[in-house]
Amino acid sequence: MLNDMNNILEVTETFVSLQGEGLFTGVPCFFIRLSRCNLRCSYCDTEYAKAPGERKLIEDLVEEWRGSRVPFVQITGGEPLLQNGVYPLMTQLLKKGAVVLLETNGSIGLKDVPIGVYKCVDRKCPGSGEVGSWIPENLRFLGRMDSVKFVISNRNDYEWAREEVLRQGLSRFTNPIFSPVWGVLAPTELADWIVEDRTPVRLGLQMHKILWKEARGR
Repeated sequence: MLNDMNNILEVTETFVSLQGEGLFTGVPCFFIRLSRCNLRCSYCDTEYAKAPGERKLIEDLVEEWRGSRVPFVQITGGEPLLQNGVYPLMTQLLKKGAVVLLETNGSIGLKDVPIGVYKCVDRKCPGSGEVGSWIPENLRFLGRMDSVKFVISNRNDYEWAREEVLRQGLSRFTNPIFSPVWGVLAPTELADWIVEDRTPVRLGLQMHKILWKEARGR
């Protein structure tokens, strides 16, 4: 782990916006973007989060959320599970009544994520350059309110991801999402593939980018 201090986290930014992806798309949400990442995906859209961040106490982050006046909290990165303090942060937010969402890259085990956290786990496709980072055992910790997100760069990624969904029966116990790489694969093209093949997934679009392009804090 990058941070052994369980009451302090390195934070890149906090802000309120609309949830842009996943099962809660469109709801107002308080975002906590934690710093640093262990992967180097080809399409990363938060390169700035790989740098060291501002050190903040868990209690201060909880107070920031309470001041935001929204029930949803998205914990993201970077890769949030690199920091030990993320687990007590999630626990404290749940105790205070927050609806806690976690976005993680699938390369770190989920067994210590508190019950009640809604998990969105990336399954890296070949086009990401990080396809080997996946921990298969993570599927054991997913349920009907969680999701596995495949970010699709091209037709090869799509066919690979489709095979993974069908082979593992992901749509039977969780929510697989196919999302096109922004600016690389046209959403209409991915949508056509899904419809043509009757692939049992959701199409996920990055709503925040549709609304605000590449603006930070949105």
